[in-house]
Amino acid sequence: MQHSADGQSDGTATVRFPRPGFLASVFRDLGADEPAGPDGAVTGRPGRGADGDGPSVPGPSGPSGPADPSPVDPGNADQGTADPGPANRSTADQGAPALAAVDPDEAVAAHARAAALTHHRTVTVRAEHDRLADLLRRAALPVSAMDFESQLRHYEPRPYLADGPGAAADEREPRWEDFAPAEPAAADPEAGPARRLLDSGYQRELAQARLTHQRTLREWRTRRAEADRPAADESRRAHEAAEEARARAVREYNDSLEECRRAYRLAEPAAVESLLERALAAAETATQDLPAPCRAVFRPLTRTAVLDLDLPPLDLVPSLTGYRLDPDGDIVPVPRPPADRATDYLRLVARLALRVLQAADAVDTDEILAGVVLNGWLREPGATEPVCLVSVDADRDALARTRLLPPETPYEERDDEGVYADAEQDEALVRLRQLGAAVTPDPYERAGVEPAAQAGAAVPAAPDLSANEFAQLVRDLLTRGGLAEWSVRLRSPAGLVATGEGAPGSALPGRWVVWASRGAAPVTAEQIATLAEAVGEESAERGLRLTTGQFTDEALDLTAEESHRHIHLVDGDGVRELARTHLGLPLAAGR
Repeated sequence: MQHSADGQSDGTATVRFPRPGFLASVFRDLGADEPAGPDGAVTGRPGRGADGDGPSVPGPSGPSGPADPSPVDPGNADQGTADPGPANRSTADQGAPALAAVDPDEAVAAHARAAALTHHRTVTVRAEHDRLADLLRRAALPVSAMDFESQLRHYEPRPYLADGPGAAADEREPRWEDFAPAEPAAADPEAGPARRLLDSGYQRELAQARLTHQRTLREWRTRRAEADRPAADESRRAHEAAEEARARAVREYNDSLEECRRAYRLAEPAAVESLLERALAAAETATQDLPAPCRAVFRPLTRTAVLDLDLPPLDLVPSLTGYRLDPDGDIVPVPRPPADRATDYLRLVARLALRVLQAADAVDTDEILAGVVLNGWLREPGATEPVCLVSVDADRDALARTRLLPPETPYEERDDEGVYADAEQDEALVRLRQLGAAVTPDPYERAGVEPAAQAGAAVPAAPDLSANEFAQLVRDLLTRGGLAEWSVRLRSPAGLVATGEGAPGSALPGRWVVWASRGAAPVTAEQIATLAEAVGEESAERGLRLTTGQFTDEALDLTAEESHRHIHLVDGDGVRELARTHLGLPLAAGR
């Protein structure tokens, strides 16, 4: 029964036909005619009343579709169905899609769900940005020096449990004088001591003190009795044996550490590499959730440590800024500019590289290392070979001049940058470039750089050495041969030009101009002539042309002339012979 706005019946009735739940919903969603109900009535269409002979009853229709006024076929009256006729049938068919129209409330709810999912995904991306900012902060924290002194262990004896407070074997018997309370002060100076003893508060303190004294005396006697038993003696002997074992283990460890220190001072590779790798592992304490292992190889020939650092994966830096909801209701990711993502990755790489350099510099308290070569490698699953993204070749003087890590609070949030700064202004990258580091322009394009040196063969050849290593090798060879006051004028990855002066009577007396190079190309006569001109400009007496390769016949003929006899030549075989003679170490032939 339908009711009007005033609550009165309007005389019409609504018939509700039973519907098969699942199939009815399927047909309604598809906009098709619904199947007949159990009583033969077609749902969603007009029909007769329950008795079949009454007036037609308006059934469910489209939102604006009028009731069907067509008469009922008498032949179908007993079945309770009505034929709407062709015109009305088309009208009913047109109203079917309206049954599948989206409910406005449902559309609003779907939009709200999409907005909530967009916000949740954006929050997840922001959490990744916060984690990266935290890693940048922790990677810049100073590392503690991991030298030999810090690794020494100290033995502190542990007391025997039965020798706790008041349990010593020579403990004296508790005396009453130690427990007796102080007598109360007399209120009347003329009153005798008997009156003071009658004070109730004093009597209570006195009784409590006697109980405490008696309990302490019993405990003392019990401990004395237990100390005399054989089981107590056995327990004490076991404790003393355990303490002796602890003290012996500490002594043995410190003795082995002292042996390692002696081997380190002798520049033995195993000892130097062991100390360096301990220091590098200790430097990772602040970022244990970011594995960045580093391996060390020490070259006694040049006293240089070659460090291979495994860089973090590229997907550590978020690729998205967040998510947004477009006008169609789709969730769309908002990507970051590729340059910003590459800069953030390089910023993290720079901090990890500076931390490794600081750890290596801090642990070398005896100044065994003449330089450090650091290569940062990106190793990806499925890649045939790793890619070198950063390479540093720094000598000890450069490390001493450069503050290797930024301040403890290098990230000051600004309105325009947040926790990130421009790559050219990032302090870690600036300091890394001050060391002459080669840094990839775009890590996500896998644009690698040439490693300054590689730690491959046990006996390196000249091409395996870095520019600093080659300069150090030439300096060691010539200073041990007699040259002093060594001064480098020009240096490049291919070689160097330096001056030196030897004492009279030495193997290299007078002032010298040294031109050393490495490479497969032979030295020509033009280079010999150029060196002769440099000797005159520097007011030197002699010149030395040193190469790891060979000289051309023209160059050899030129030095045989009287005008160029002050130019001396050393080829690759001569360099290797000098290394064996003056350094006692082999140098492999160049490849």
